[in-house]
Amino acid sequence: MTYLFDDPKTFPADAVEGLVAAHPEELLRVHGGVVRKQATPAGQPALVVGGGSGHYPAFAGWVGPGFAHGAPCGNIFSSPSSDQVYSVAKNAENGGGVILGFGHYAGDVLHFGVAAEKLRAEGIDVRIIAVSDDVASGQKGNHRDRRGIAGDLPVFKIAGAAIQAGADLADAERLAWKANDATRTLGVAFDGCTLPGAEDALFHVPEGKMAIGLGIHGEPGIDEQPLPSAKELAKILVDGVLAETPELASDRVAVVLNGLGTVKYEEMFVVWKHASQLLTEAGLTIVRPEVGEHVTSLDMAGLSLTVVRLDEELEQLWLAPVESPAFRRGGTVGGDLGEERGEIYTPGEDPIPAASDASRASAERIAGLLGDVEVLLTELEPELGRLDAIAGDGDHGQGMVLGIRAAQAAARRTVEGGSGARTVLVQAGAAWSAEAGGTSGALWGAALTSLGSAFSDDAAVGGDQLLTGLVQAVEAVERLGGAIPGDKTMVDAAVPFREAITLAQANRDEAASAPADSAARAITTAAARAVEAAAATADISASKGRARNHGDKSVGTPDPGAISFSRIVTLLGEKLSA
Repeated sequence: MTYLFDDPKTFPADAVEGLVAAHPEELLRVHGGVVRKQATPAGQPALVVGGGSGHYPAFAGWVGPGFAHGAPCGNIFSSPSSDQVYSVAKNAENGGGVILGFGHYAGDVLHFGVAAEKLRAEGIDVRIIAVSDDVASGQKGNHRDRRGIAGDLPVFKIAGAAIQAGADLADAERLAWKANDATRTLGVAFDGCTLPGAEDALFHVPEGKMAIGLGIHGEPGIDEQPLPSAKELAKILVDGVLAETPELASDRVAVVLNGLGTVKYEEMFVVWKHASQLLTEAGLTIVRPEVGEHVTSLDMAGLSLTVVRLDEELEQLWLAPVESPAFRRGGTVGGDLGEERGEIYTPGEDPIPAASDASRASAERIAGLLGDVEVLLTELEPELGRLDAIAGDGDHGQGMVLGIRAAQAAARRTVEGGSGARTVLVQAGAAWSAEAGGTSGALWGAALTSLGSAFSDDAAVGGDQLLTGLVQAVEAVERLGGAIPGDKTMVDAAVPFREAITLAQANRDEAASAPADSAARAITTAAARAVEAAAATADISASKGRARNHGDKSVGTPDPGAISFSRIVTLLGEKLSA
């Protein structure tokens, strides 16, 4: 269990504040994460690496000379929001462009990608590195489609060393991808991890068994085997990693034996004793191995083995000095270390445009509806988390509650400031995305924003605008998420809902404006379609999202994203009908 916390919802932010307080000479707290205390030297590329919280020392512990320049920190096991990534990148960048690095997960791809687009629109050169070292999460021939786990350490370490040695943005990007393509990892678990405040672990491994191929977000393994001895486990890990042949052929390797949170160092040393012998017997020369906790998963009982094939170029960077709170290499870090940091970028609230009385009345109603959704999602949180834990990471309920609370608070704040219907939803959407993180946070934030774009701050919301906005909201989810019906995601419920709304629009008199009761009936009918479609996802094997790595395990359980969508639109229909 997780023993020490205050409010589970503020645990990630509290931990970051404590980390900065423990390393005041090295780190600076900014909106969304941390950056180096010293400013990035002018013209030097900034390496910004991040992901969900719960993985320390990754990622905030790696911020320092010879490694990263900043780290956005998301909620537990959830991607940082695009707002957080953008904020950290703005504080880290100083004329040399930015490399955004993260493990290859859908939420991270989405949020870091949105932040990259915003930075590029400002003229900043941005490169993206999605680490994909996990051999258990995809086909051998599609290495870059896999998820990133403990390989984050060597890939980002090599990129940071290259930048410190004077590499420009393009060369640092090249070396990061070269390291990624040379890196392979396999992990195992003996028991699951527990989110702060949760009553039980996200999953359990049967007594006397070991799960193989786990993720670092609480996902269970893809197979179970009898619990081995340390010697037997070393052989399983070494054989599993060496069965993969990286594109870079070499007999010199960097190796990381990584603890996931509970396995003690002495146990890891016993495993390493055997693993190092097996690697040597395979004809490999081990270069500066790392045995310890580097990419954790809260209190998960497990470990992983990472092997990086090194050529002369990569080896030099792997051995280069580092000075960060959680990862240090001896020697003097060369190059420009930067000067004292000046101004800090902190995103502020967007101004509230003027609005008509009619639109302000609609905004008040919207804020009330968001409050109703908050009550609903709070009640559903345990069930959504249980559904998500079966083949996902168990945080869907928590993420939805974090998102709606932020959206509702933003809505209330903007309504009190005199906002209209459009602005209240745009700012609520931004707040949902920023606070919730993860794939669902980004998608629901985009949905609210797209819904609001159909409204005006100059007029009340009518039936036409409401139905059009709901269609736009679902289309935004489809476009950004990339899922289609049958992938076992929220889209399985959202598309039937959208199709029913579109049909209702087509069947009414085009010359007439849809009255409120007509729109309510259309939404209620469409919501019933969504409920049916969400229930039917129980028969689907997941092919998108984190659950895709455990697709068959999800059969028999409906998709939590589809369930939450169907319940929200059902509530909307009920409230409008009333």
